[in-house]
Amino acid sequence: MHFSRVRVDLNGLGRNELFAVMGGEPYGTHQLLWRLFPDYDGPRPFLFRQEIEEGADGEGRCKGLPLFYLLSEQTPVAIPGLLEVESKPFAPRLDAGETLAFRLRANPTVSHRVEGQKHSRRSDVLMHAKSAFAPEQRGSQACKDAMDLAARQWLAGQGEKHGFVLRGAPEISGYRQHSLGRRKQTKPIQFSGVDYNGTLEITDAEAFGTCVAQGLGRSKAFGFGMMMIRRA
Repeated sequence: MHFSRVRVDLNGLGRNELFAVMGGEPYGTHQLLWRLFPDYDGPRPFLFRQEIEEGADGEGRCKGLPLFYLLSEQTPVAIPGLLEVESKPFAPRLDAGETLAFRLRANPTVSHRVEGQKHSRRSDVLMHAKSAFAPEQRGSQACKDAMDLAARQWLAGQGEKHGFVLRGAPEISGYRQHSLGRRKQTKPIQFSGVDYNGTLEITDAEAFGTCVAQGLGRSKAFGFGMMMIRRA
Protein backbone atom coordinates (compact mmCIF):
# COMPACT_ATOMS: atom_id res chain seq x y z
CA MET A 1 0.00 0.00 0.00
CA HIS A 2 0.99 3.62 -0.53
CA PHE A 3 -0.01 6.68 1.46
CA SER A 4 0.10 9.88 -0.58
CA ARG A 5 -0.49 13.57 -0.22
CA VAL A 6 -1.75 15.23 -3.39
CA ARG A 7 -1.94 18.93 -4.20
CA VAL A 8 -3.72 20.40 -7.20
CA ASP A 9 -2.48 23.24 -9.37
CA LEU A 10 -5.74 25.08 -9.91
CA ASN A 11 -4.33 26.75 -13.02
CA GLY A 12 -4.25 23.35 -14.70
CA LEU A 13 -7.95 22.65 -14.19
CA GLY A 14 -10.75 23.16 -16.63
CA ARG A 15 -13.80 25.15 -15.54
CA ASN A 16 -15.89 22.15 -14.50
CA GLU A 17 -12.98 20.48 -12.70
CA LEU A 18 -12.22 23.70 -10.83
CA PHE A 19 -15.81 24.00 -9.60
CA ALA A 20 -15.82 20.33 -8.57
CA VAL A 21 -12.59 20.54 -6.58
CA MET A 22 -13.26 23.87 -4.89
CA GLY A 23 -16.85 22.88 -4.12
CA GLY A 24 -15.89 19.48 -2.74
CA GLU A 25 -18.06 17.80 -5.40
CA PRO A 26 -17.29 14.08 -4.91
CA TYR A 27 -17.77 12.65 -8.40
CA GLY A 28 -15.69 15.25 -10.25
CA THR A 29 -12.94 15.00 -7.65
CA HIS A 30 -12.95 11.21 -7.92
CA GLN A 31 -12.56 11.43 -11.70
CA LEU A 32 -9.66 13.87 -11.35
CA LEU A 33 -7.78 11.61 -8.93
CA TRP A 34 -8.24 8.60 -11.23
CA ARG A 35 -5.80 10.37 -13.54
CA LEU A 36 -3.01 9.53 -11.05
CA PHE A 37 -3.23 5.89 -12.21
CA PRO A 38 -2.88 6.12 -16.02
CA ASP A 39 -1.78 2.52 -16.62
CA TYR A 40 -4.21 0.86 -14.25
CA ASP A 41 -7.19 -1.10 -15.56
CA GLY A 42 -9.42 -2.56 -12.85
CA PRO A 43 -11.59 -1.70 -9.85
CA ARG A 44 -10.94 1.61 -8.11
CA PRO A 45 -7.45 1.20 -6.56
CA PHE A 46 -7.60 3.98 -3.96
CA LEU A 47 -9.38 5.61 -1.05
CA PHE A 48 -9.19 9.37 -0.68
CA ARG A 49 -10.02 12.19 1.67
CA GLN A 50 -10.26 15.86 0.73
CA GLU A 51 -9.21 18.58 3.13
CA ILE A 52 -8.28 22.24 2.99
CA GLU A 53 -4.64 23.04 3.65
CA GLU A 54 -4.53 25.22 6.74
CA GLY A 55 -1.08 26.78 6.56
CA ALA A 56 1.60 27.86 4.11
CA ASP A 57 4.54 25.50 3.63
CA GLY A 58 8.22 26.17 3.11
CA GLU A 59 7.63 26.79 -0.58
CA GLY A 60 5.17 29.58 0.11
CA ARG A 61 1.96 27.81 -0.86
CA CYS A 62 -1.07 29.70 0.39
CA LYS A 63 -3.43 28.21 2.91
CA GLY A 64 -7.02 27.49 1.94
CA LEU A 65 -6.19 25.32 -1.09
CA PRO A 66 -7.49 21.76 -1.60
CA LEU A 67 -5.33 18.93 -0.26
CA PHE A 68 -5.97 15.23 -0.81
CA TYR A 69 -4.82 12.16 1.08
CA LEU A 70 -4.80 8.86 -0.79
CA LEU A 71 -4.37 5.25 0.26
CA SER A 72 -3.74 3.08 -2.77
CA GLU A 73 -2.53 -0.30 -3.92
CA GLN A 74 -0.77 1.26 -6.90
CA THR A 75 1.81 4.04 -6.78
CA PRO A 76 0.16 7.28 -8.00
CA VAL A 77 1.91 9.08 -10.84
CA ALA A 78 2.17 12.87 -10.63
CA ILE A 79 0.94 15.02 -13.52
CA PRO A 80 3.24 18.05 -13.93
CA GLY A 81 1.30 21.29 -13.90
CA LEU A 82 -1.80 19.62 -12.45
CA LEU A 83 -1.30 17.06 -9.66
CA GLU A 84 1.70 17.07 -7.34
CA VAL A 85 2.25 13.85 -5.37
CA GLU A 86 4.25 12.97 -2.27
CA SER A 87 4.01 9.23 -1.67
CA LYS A 88 5.48 6.70 0.75
CA PRO A 89 4.94 2.99 1.50
CA PHE A 90 2.19 2.26 3.99
CA ALA A 91 2.56 -0.95 5.97
CA PRO A 92 2.00 -0.17 9.66
CA ARG A 93 2.53 -2.87 12.24
CA LEU A 94 -0.81 -3.28 13.98
CA ASP A 95 -1.16 -5.29 17.17
CA ALA A 96 -4.19 -6.27 19.23
CA GLY A 97 -4.41 -4.11 22.34
CA GLU A 98 -2.76 -1.12 20.66
CA THR A 99 -4.44 2.28 21.03
CA LEU A 100 -4.66 4.60 18.04
CA ALA A 101 -5.99 8.08 17.43
CA PHE A 102 -8.10 8.22 14.28
CA ARG A 103 -9.94 10.51 11.91
CA LEU A 104 -12.62 9.17 9.60
CA ARG A 105 -15.02 10.70 7.10
CA ALA A 106 -17.74 8.12 6.61
CA ASN A 107 -21.13 7.59 5.01
CA PRO A 108 -23.07 5.89 7.85
CA THR A 109 -26.19 4.07 6.68
CA VAL A 110 -28.74 1.66 8.11
CA SER A 111 -31.13 -0.81 6.47
CA HIS A 112 -34.72 -0.94 7.71
CA ARG A 113 -37.95 -2.52 6.54
CA VAL A 114 -40.67 -0.35 5.03
CA GLU A 115 -44.24 -1.54 5.41
CA GLY A 116 -45.69 -2.68 2.10
CA GLN A 117 -42.30 -2.96 0.35
CA LYS A 118 -40.52 -6.19 -0.47
CA HIS A 119 -36.99 -4.96 0.04
CA SER A 120 -35.38 -3.09 2.91
CA ARG A 121 -34.51 0.57 2.44
CA ARG A 122 -31.07 1.94 3.20
CA SER A 123 -30.93 5.40 4.70
CA ASP A 124 -28.63 7.84 6.43
CA VAL A 125 -28.44 6.89 10.14
CA LEU A 126 -28.62 10.52 11.25
CA MET A 127 -31.71 11.27 9.17
CA HIS A 128 -33.26 8.00 10.35
CA ALA A 129 -32.76 9.13 13.94
CA LYS A 130 -34.14 12.59 13.12
CA SER A 131 -37.28 11.10 11.54
CA ALA A 132 -38.35 9.78 14.97
CA PHE A 133 -39.00 13.38 16.07
CA ALA A 134 -42.03 15.45 15.17
CA PRO A 135 -41.24 18.21 12.62
CA GLU A 136 -41.44 20.94 15.26
CA GLN A 137 -38.89 19.09 17.43
CA ARG A 138 -36.24 18.49 14.77
CA GLY A 139 -34.32 21.62 15.63
CA SER A 140 -34.10 20.74 19.31
CA GLN A 141 -31.01 19.75 21.28
CA ALA A 142 -32.65 16.40 22.04
CA CYS A 143 -32.90 15.69 18.32
CA LYS A 144 -29.28 16.71 17.72
CA ASP A 145 -28.14 14.48 20.58
CA ALA A 146 -30.12 11.56 19.14
CA MET A 147 -28.49 12.05 15.72
CA ASP A 148 -25.00 12.18 17.24
CA LEU A 149 -25.74 9.06 19.28
CA ALA A 150 -26.91 7.22 16.16
CA ALA A 151 -23.70 8.18 14.36
CA ARG A 152 -21.57 6.92 17.25
CA GLN A 153 -23.55 3.70 17.54
CA TRP A 154 -23.03 3.06 13.84
CA LEU A 155 -19.26 3.38 14.25
CA ALA A 156 -19.25 1.19 17.35
CA GLY A 157 -21.12 -1.46 15.37
CA GLN A 158 -18.56 -1.23 12.58
CA GLY A 159 -15.83 -1.78 15.15
CA GLU A 160 -17.41 -5.04 16.26
CA LYS A 161 -17.14 -6.31 12.69
CA HIS A 162 -13.76 -4.83 11.85
CA GLY A 163 -11.55 -5.50 14.85
CA PHE A 164 -11.66 -2.40 17.03
CA VAL A 165 -13.51 -0.80 19.94
CA LEU A 166 -13.94 2.89 20.59
CA ARG A 167 -12.20 4.41 23.58
CA GLY A 168 -14.57 7.14 24.65
CA ALA A 169 -17.15 8.91 22.52
CA PRO A 170 -15.64 10.22 19.27
CA GLU A 171 -16.20 13.82 18.26
CA ILE A 172 -18.87 14.18 15.56
CA SER A 173 -18.73 17.08 13.10
CA GLY A 174 -19.01 18.10 9.47
CA TYR A 175 -22.35 16.48 8.71
CA ARG A 176 -23.22 17.16 5.08
CA GLN A 177 -25.72 15.79 2.56
CA HIS A 178 -24.82 15.31 -1.12
CA SER A 179 -26.91 14.82 -4.24
CA LEU A 180 -25.41 13.78 -7.57
CA GLY A 181 -27.51 14.30 -10.67
CA ARG A 182 -28.11 11.43 -13.07
CA ARG A 183 -30.25 10.96 -16.15
CA LYS A 184 -33.56 12.79 -16.08
CA GLN A 185 -35.46 9.51 -15.90
CA THR A 186 -33.92 8.49 -12.59
CA LYS A 187 -33.58 9.99 -9.14
CA PRO A 188 -30.25 11.60 -8.17
CA ILE A 189 -27.78 9.65 -6.07
CA GLN A 190 -28.13 10.91 -2.51
CA PHE A 191 -25.72 10.24 0.33
CA SER A 192 -24.29 11.98 3.37
CA GLY A 193 -21.05 12.22 5.24
CA VAL A 194 -19.92 12.83 8.79
CA ASP A 195 -16.47 13.32 10.34
CA TYR A 196 -15.33 11.28 13.33
CA ASN A 197 -12.33 12.15 15.49
CA GLY A 198 -11.40 9.92 18.42
CA THR A 199 -9.43 7.04 19.87
CA LEU A 200 -9.80 3.30 19.36
CA GLU A 201 -8.24 0.07 20.56
CA ILE A 202 -7.44 -2.76 18.15
CA THR A 203 -9.06 -6.06 19.13
CA ASP A 204 -8.25 -8.05 15.96
CA ALA A 205 -5.17 -6.84 14.11
CA GLU A 206 -5.88 -8.73 10.88
CA ALA A 207 -9.48 -7.57 10.62
CA PHE A 208 -8.53 -4.00 11.47
CA GLY A 209 -5.72 -3.99 8.91
CA THR A 210 -8.17 -5.11 6.23
CA CYS A 211 -10.59 -2.38 7.32
CA VAL A 212 -7.91 0.31 6.98
CA ALA A 213 -6.85 -0.97 3.55
CA GLN A 214 -10.36 -1.36 2.13
CA GLY A 215 -12.13 1.51 3.87
CA LEU A 216 -15.13 1.68 6.16
CA GLY A 217 -18.75 2.09 5.17
CA ARG A 218 -20.30 2.97 1.83
CA SER A 219 -19.65 5.61 -0.90
CA LYS A 220 -15.88 5.06 -0.85
CA ALA A 221 -15.63 6.27 -4.45
CA PHE A 222 -16.85 9.68 -3.28
CA GLY A 223 -14.20 10.37 -0.63
CA PHE A 224 -15.54 8.38 2.33
CA GLY A 225 -14.19 5.48 4.35
CA MET A 226 -10.48 6.32 4.57
CA MET A 227 -9.38 6.02 8.20
CA MET A 228 -6.42 8.22 9.14
CA ILE A 229 -4.59 6.61 12.07
CA ARG A 230 -1.66 7.45 14.32
CA ARG A 231 -0.36 6.05 17.58
CA ALA A 232 -1.95 7.81 20.51
